Amino acid sequence: MRQIRRAVQLNGTLLICVLLLISGLVSCEKEVQINLNSGEPRLVVDGQIETNGYPLVVLTKSIGYFSKIDLATIQNNFAHDAIVRVTDGLDTIQLREYALDTGFGGANKFYIYTIDTSDPGSFNFKGVTERTYWLMIEHEGKSYEGVTKIPNVKQVDSLWFRKPSGNPPVEASRLMFIKFTDPDTAGNYIRYFTSTNSGLFLPGFNSVYEDDIVNGTTVDSLNLAAGYDRSRDPDLDSLGFFFAGDTVTLRWCAIDRGVFDFFRTYEYATGTVGNPFASPVNVSTNIRGVL
Repeated sequence: MRQIRRAVQLNGTLLICVLLLISGLVSCEKEVQINLNSGEPRLVVDGQIETNGYPLVVLTKSIGYFSKIDLATIQNNFAHDAIVRVTDGLDTIQLREYALDTGFGGANKFYIYTIDTSDPGSFNFKGVTERTYWLMIEHEGKSYEGVTKIPNVKQVDSLWFRKPSGNPPVEASRLMFIKFTDPDTAGNYIRYFTSTNSGLFLPGFNSVYEDDIVNGTTVDSLNLAAGYDRSRDPDLDSLGFFFAGDTVTLRWCAIDRGVFDFFRTYEYATGTVGNPFASPVNVSTNIRGVL
């Protein structure tokens, strides 16, 4: 009887301790409200020039992290009436803003800055390999500058496909591999795209490479994942794969260090969204004063 009474007393003591602990936890609760400043919108520049291509620039404004994003938001987010110039040190042209119909009944437009078709001399301004280009922008009283170079590209040696090892989700899936000999000069940077069945050229999940480790050597087998549309949720069963019967085109591009740093940090940032263990990273840019 004494043992039973003792057990009851111990259980009662344990129950009281648990209740006190819960009461203590509840009493420590405090509602905390955090007001995050949205910040002033900043100019976002997406510019490109390729060999034998005309300069192309898209100007938008940054959107708050918690802002509602819909077609109206995107439509109103383009930056208009900017003065945009491009020079290669020999010639300088001013780009003109154009509105492109997106196919939604004309209600939504996509705006770009490119050569002025009313100026015949603008048609002669095309990208030239090994030439440096400067971009100068004036918008709402602020000035922005950027610089890039079109490096000479070293083509891949060979390309082939093979079945993935193990048990792939789709039996017909294929992986693409290349053999590539890196030039013996350090500082080469590459970005690649793939097109499947005459579709759009899309970058791979990790689309940029540098030669810090492999400078001047031959990479016998490098897997290049199939490019995918980053504006859509990927199908995890097919992400990175090609499939038997596909017609695939590889676009192999040389880029400079500034462009490489941007895409390297951008792809890392987008690939680790929601991962609490990932290291934070600031997306690099080669344009001063913008996002």
